[in-house]
Amino acid sequence: MRHGKIDVTPRLLRRPDHSFFLFGPRGTGKTTWLRQVFDNALHLDLLDASLHLELSRDPHRLEALTGSLGEDDWVVLDEIQKNPALLDEVHRIMENRRLRFALCGSSARKLKRGGINLLAGRAVTLNMEGFSAREQADAFDLEYAMDWGQLPVVLRNRQLAPDILAAYVDTYIKEEIRAESLIRHEPPFLRFLAIAGQLNGQMINAQSVARDAGVARSTVDNYFAILTDTLLGHFLPAWRPGFKVRESTRPKFFWFDPGVARAAAGWLRDPADRAWQGLALETLIYHEMRVFNETSRKFRPITYYRTAAGVEVDFIVETGRRSSKAKPRIVAVEVKRSEAWRREWEAPMRSLAAQQGVSVEKMIAVYTGSRSYRFDDLDVWPVERFIHALHDGEVF
Repeated sequence: MRHGKIDVTPRLLRRPDHSFFLFGPRGTGKTTWLRQVFDNALHLDLLDASLHLELSRDPHRLEALTGSLGEDDWVVLDEIQKNPALLDEVHRIMENRRLRFALCGSSARKLKRGGINLLAGRAVTLNMEGFSAREQADAFDLEYAMDWGQLPVVLRNRQLAPDILAAYVDTYIKEEIRAESLIRHEPPFLRFLAIAGQLNGQMINAQSVARDAGVARSTVDNYFAILTDTLLGHFLPAWRPGFKVRESTRPKFFWFDPGVARAAAGWLRDPADRAWQGLALETLIYHEMRVFNETSRKFRPITYYRTAAGVEVDFIVETGRRSSKAKPRIVAVEVKRSEAWRREWEAPMRSLAAQQGVSVEKMIAVYTGSRSYRFDDLDVWPVERFIHALHDGEVF
């Protein structure tokens, strides 16, 4: 089925010239983007029940469906995780006929679980999340984003945000996970989901989560793996430079979208307080850094730093690895939900910069005020200024 051009918000992701996988949570605009940038391609959607059944019974039918295409033509195959066996046929067609494939899905979990090798490296992997503030340009509304997130459907139907997010959790998370048979018993997973939503942006003690959810520690590890494999959440590792202090080893967990986290927590009908908004702001900043990492193809390691004494820096971006001849090079980023910047908030970054075993290239504070400051070698930027600088390559 071929589609005409669609008028949509331009995305930062750029289409490759060769076959690729595109993964991302449901509802983030993957299919819309593919129809926009591959308007002349053959589009096959495995959500079409009859097509899914046909190709499940006989994967070789893909050869006939693409039979009229010539070398270097594109085929978009959506929801590929529903039929992993098709990848063998895709591989054969790529090799024999030189067709190019855009393979889209909400998770690589089922593909990897089935022993699929993702085309033996013949296709790169791209990831897409909700809208970036850069993509929204002047339409970006920080207060709204902290409360309701940046899913495309939420931004286009703002008055219905609570209902849409509730349906997202019920339909896109619970039903998909049920359909994929990723869990044995649903009630414990739903308890875990609410706890994970409430812990957005915080350090994770898996044993404590297991106790609260009433499941084994190993089950909690599996539940978190489901969320990360389906790209609904990301672990932010602790940075351990090996200074002569005891450093945190526990990761933080961030949902991919603060609105989805709020829905999972069951807090859609309660006003978002400033503590929640503070963690939501960190979620948004982490999201923007992930988007830039993906679209720039820099793939810099992003972590956080915390000592037993409570010295914490929200984000550490490693721009140069430690070697026998060089210190690690980093950019330190601190985020505050405040309209006024307080100088004491600089102390953790300055303490880190004073360490002999690291080279801190930049110290950047991000806050919700409107003025930019330069205090010695530390920049304080409003959120919008940081986002512009990030996507212009000025942060890392």
